[in-house]
Amino acid sequence: MLADIWPVLLTGLVAALVLQVLTFFYALRVRRFSVVDVTWGLSFALIAVLAWLVSTGGPADPLRRGLMLVLVTVWGVRLAWHIGQRQRGETADDPRYTEMLSRSSGHPKLVALRKVFLLQAVVAWFVALPVQFSMADAGGPGPLLWLGVAVWGIGFFFEAVGDRQLRRFKASPANRGRVMDQGLWRYTRHPNYFGDACVWWGIYLIAADAGWSALTVLSPLLMTWFLAAKTGKPLLEKQLSRSRPGYADYVERTSGFIPWPPRRPRS
Repeated sequence: MLADIWPVLLTGLVAALVLQVLTFFYALRVRRFSVVDVTWGLSFALIAVLAWLVSTGGPADPLRRGLMLVLVTVWGVRLAWHIGQRQRGETADDPRYTEMLSRSSGHPKLVALRKVFLLQAVVAWFVALPVQFSMADAGGPGPLLWLGVAVWGIGFFFEAVGDRQLRRFKASPANRGRVMDQGLWRYTRHPNYFGDACVWWGIYLIAADAGWSALTVLSPLLMTWFLAAKTGKPLLEKQLSRSRPGYADYVERTSGFIPWPPRRPRS
């Protein structure tokens, strides 16, 4: 198995790095580093497609390989499309990147290449390790595979529906300056981030049935940590707490990550 996995891993890493270097040059052209958010999802789709191609003819189960290819590609392309639609017409960069670069020493463009684009390529490759291992790991489908598909489905629902609900909420002029607390957003402040985490735990469970692939558990753990404690939820909530007057009340009554019935307001 180890002899089969190295070509898959190397191909995935090189492809992710090349994609992000190309994205970096495009970002310089449009003067917005936030375009990297679009190619984040595409990185996973690219890694999955190449892993499937490179491992063709290997010992891995065809059903698992096919599921990985389809589920990761669907998730990655949908996410890229969603973020691309959200960024249409934007001229200003994302405050997350401008703030990070303002605190860094060195040439801003080189810092952005290293800390944003190349780092994102490596993180995507690492998070996608269950995909890559399962493409070359022998072992037939078991109960974890179907549990993983179910968890992926729950996650995809929360992410896609949450994004759609937020997009429709923002599109209404009547909601300008208001806090989104409807639909899935009534039960969690971040249904899209929760869904994203579930997607990658589902992918891990699909892979975990196949021997060595179970060792890639750090991949979904890293993704969940980024979403819930590092670059996702904390940074967004810091920004919203400054720009939305009612956000503190929303935080008090609504679960921060895992969906849960709203808490009663304190009297």
